[in-house]
Amino acid sequence: MAKVKKQPRPKAETPKGFRDYFGAEVTQRKAMLDKISEVYQLYGFDALESSAVETVEALGKFLPDVDRPNEGVFAWQEDEADWLALRYDLTAPLARVYAQYRNDLPTPYRRYAMGPVWRNEKPGPGRFRQFYQCDADTVGAPSVAADAEICAMLADTLEAVGIERGDYIVRVNNRKVLNGVMEVAGLSGDDKVDERGIVLRAIDKLDRLGPDGVRSLLGEGRKDESGDFTKGADLNSSTIDHILRFATASQDILQQVMKVATGGLQHVENTFGLENARKFTDAQIAWNSIALQQLRSLIGESEVGLEGVAELETMAELLAAQGYGPDRIVIDPSVVRGLGYYTGPVYEAELTFEIKDEKGRPRQFGSVAGGGRYDDLVKRFTGQEVPATGVSIGVDRLLAALHAKGRLGKDTVGPVIVTVMDRARMAEYQSIVGELRAAGIRAEVYLGNPKNFGNQLKYADKRNAPIAIIEGSDEAERGVLQVKDLVLGAKIAETATHEEWKDQPAQREVARGDLVSEVKKMLG
Repeated sequence: MAKVKKQPRPKAETPKGFRDYFGAEVTQRKAMLDKISEVYQLYGFDALESSAVETVEALGKFLPDVDRPNEGVFAWQEDEADWLALRYDLTAPLARVYAQYRNDLPTPYRRYAMGPVWRNEKPGPGRFRQFYQCDADTVGAPSVAADAEICAMLADTLEAVGIERGDYIVRVNNRKVLNGVMEVAGLSGDDKVDERGIVLRAIDKLDRLGPDGVRSLLGEGRKDESGDFTKGADLNSSTIDHILRFATASQDILQQVMKVATGGLQHVENTFGLENARKFTDAQIAWNSIALQQLRSLIGESEVGLEGVAELETMAELLAAQGYGPDRIVIDPSVVRGLGYYTGPVYEAELTFEIKDEKGRPRQFGSVAGGGRYDDLVKRFTGQEVPATGVSIGVDRLLAALHAKGRLGKDTVGPVIVTVMDRARMAEYQSIVGELRAAGIRAEVYLGNPKNFGNQLKYADKRNAPIAIIEGSDEAERGVLQVKDLVLGAKIAETATHEEWKDQPAQREVARGDLVSEVKKMLG
């Protein structure tokens, strides 16, 4: 008789591109989401929780800017006609929700949403197939006042979660300006779609490759350090020069800002006029006015480009009126987002402080949020253009940034541990823990094998418990408890002699009726 082949045990490992989150990570993320939602609600946005699964038809074009659009989602066939997929962002579900319930929703509809999204992409260091997003969008508002509001809210949100002013900047551009530059460069029209894509992707790599690297991508192409060759746009030298002037405009703006700053108020009035000098602060004039002048010079007579500049000018005025100057939000021509997605203003929040990479080299942390105006997304469902604008925050990136700045500890404080000295007294231990919980103190009774007391303290250490409560028969007879300060005890144990440790004050005896007040005092 043939042997029955044993079923192999399943491997205890997460699927490729996914990871598990434990205690402190989950707690810190929840705390951050709570702070973000407070700001969003303060601005009048309502929460929305939509399904994690959408029809493939509803999701539409998967993952804008990805060359393999049909491979960007985790999808399966429900029946012969319908395919379903895990959502790849929170914006496509919003378009479906608004189209489905538009007769019942207010216009404009202001909503925020938080939750995991899934992307069927190649994973890499710090790049996972499941991650959290936190979005806020306004649907049905054509005015760029809605875009300005999103940018202001984004700045407030970053500060609310612990990113200090000066450690971030919200950079703003407009796709219409980009389209105007493309038009002047002779790259407009349906027959130039591929070239435009290469150009815009090249501009987006300016920080990483520098002007020379971008110039190569705009020309014949570029070979990287590994020897891989990326085909370029094959543009002529004059067109490349024009696009590079646009891509590097921010550097020119900065140089001119320095001239204005050293020239004083009279120089500001002479340069920008008395009316502007009254309307803006010196710094706001020095950055935004120069930026707008630069953009006008680059788009020539392009109507769509001039429309984009006018929208940026309106946004700058609205933000300045609320006190959001270039120390927080700036016009920056180098921002390129959503090649086939955004239709107007685009914005990106970048953290400006330095961190060390895996090789110990200093680098800036980079982008943690982005968004813009997308007036065509709902149109897929309704056939009518519906204006919309919004932002998406990468929550895991923000958490990593706060860790890098040392503003979040790796561990959260664990529960108070009530130890078990006598199994027959379990009801009393549960009574103690009940009193602590009723007072709002996180607490638990040790439910493992209580035979070895040392193991109970090791458990408390693994749980990062601040305090252990001890009650044996002797304490019970005298109506007292031993309260052990585990944090203080650990500090003393690092340096104390044996005699000093025996006399250390980390453990004290308190009356049974004073337990809650004593624990509160120690935790405080």
